[in-house]
Amino acid sequence: MKMSNKVYDWLKYIAQIVLPAMGTLYFALSAIWGLPYGEQVVGTITALDAFLGAILGVSTHMYKKEGQDGEDKGKA
Repeated sequence: MKMSNKVYDWLKYIAQIVLPAMGTLYFALSAIWGLPYGEQVVGTITALDAFLGAILGVSTHMYKKEGQDGEDKGKA
């Protein structure tokens, strides 16, 4: 399944900006205000972020590979 550039860019923004910011915010607020399950929430956010990063990495690899295959075919 191909991912559109718009979806890729949106997911990349989520992975690089939103999820790390959410994890940091919750971790800080849980320490300051005594919110429950600080480590568990941040661990879950980090795991989701790592999974999303892996998906985006595979998508980038496939995109680059597809571009190289097209260049190789054109050289024949």
